[in-house]
Amino acid sequence: MDPVFQSLPWSADSNIYEVNLRQYTPEGTFRAFENHLPRLRDMGIEILWFMPITPISQKGRLGSLGSYYACSDYCKTNPEFGSPDDFKSLVQKAHRLGFKVLIDWVANHTGLDHRWTTEHPEFYRKDKDGHFFDAHGWEDVIDLNYDLPSLRQTMIQCMKFWLDNFDIDGFRCDMAMLVPLDFWKEARIFLDKQKPLYWLAECEDVAYHAVFDSSYTWKFLHAMEDYVKGNSGTNGLYHVLQFYNDQFPRDAMRAFFTSNHDENSHSGSEYERLGNAAIPFAVFCCTWNGIPLIYSGQELPNTKRLKFFDKDLIDWKTPCALHDFYKTLLRARKENAALRSGDSSVSTFIVQNSAGRQVISFLRRRQANEVLVILNLSETDVSLTLSSAEVSGSFTDLFTQESMTISQDSGFALKPWDYRVYTRN
Repeated sequence: MDPVFQSLPWSADSNIYEVNLRQYTPEGTFRAFENHLPRLRDMGIEILWFMPITPISQKGRLGSLGSYYACSDYCKTNPEFGSPDDFKSLVQKAHRLGFKVLIDWVANHTGLDHRWTTEHPEFYRKDKDGHFFDAHGWEDVIDLNYDLPSLRQTMIQCMKFWLDNFDIDGFRCDMAMLVPLDFWKEARIFLDKQKPLYWLAECEDVAYHAVFDSSYTWKFLHAMEDYVKGNSGTNGLYHVLQFYNDQFPRDAMRAFFTSNHDENSHSGSEYERLGNAAIPFAVFCCTWNGIPLIYSGQELPNTKRLKFFDKDLIDWKTPCALHDFYKTLLRARKENAALRSGDSSVSTFIVQNSAGRQVISFLRRRQANEVLVILNLSETDVSLTLSSAEVSGSFTDLFTQESMTISQDSGFALKPWDYRVYTRN
């Protein structure tokens, strides 16, 4: 990250929860979502990322409700979700409970009938015939032209509107790599002067860490899926992790996930794509060197694809079966400094084991704090020993709270898809 930008201290041990407001409640509103805040706070959620809350274009609308990402006005709320006052109330209540609030910012394109198409048609790219277009073939949006200083200035003022009126805490920037990096730098310099913000980029371009605190880990998501399909072994997972270690800055917070709105709606739930490996991989995402990203309903767990352009309610049941699972992992991130993200004083390294074709194991260390993670990524019972003298001493099982002494000769017996997380006493 550029030295001019510093990640906020509260982000290093935090987590992100993506809110699909439309599908979250029968009402699909800001007010209805407020009722879920205490449950999410108890689970340990800290950063709420709301998918776009701006109005959706009518022209070219897909499905009955359209795509969140086809904006018609950057400075209004979608009436489907409620009024500006409703959103302000939600942010205020979230802040009182200790949450940070990010909104999704779609800077690369707008919907077909965005107000700028008539007020500022010069803001858009045009094809050889002089028509608005989208370079990626998305049929319900059109591209903006960042060659224009006037567009840049207007866009930054629109982002400032949400700070001025709602006191948000940051932005998740949609397809960030499609927007010039120097625009994001310009925006962050201007907006961070008003309030230091958290910036999450939907991209995996290392250059964008010059501005952004966090970026996506698509490459590892695909490595998990390839592993489950049998296209690669654990070495494929390690290869990507080594690539991240070699290519990204040490203070780069990578967002690890097994699902999000795109993956769920277009490719399937994590159980469709990862099967029984979804749970041990969820443990990985919460304990490896990064920031965990959890999608609406994963705590249920939700096993269905949610429709993207139409109402398709998450079928909430209480209690959520994975509430305590996530609560345990997210609490550990807060309490154990070895699990901090973007901290150059934390070491993360692979621990070799005797069942390396089926099991991955790693250690995270910061001074006297250590966390050992062992994940059985197979459908068979596995017995193993660790092959490293790096791990030794008295540890406590994070989930059972049982103490044990671990050494190079210690044996571990894991059931299919089992996981172990140990913290040094």
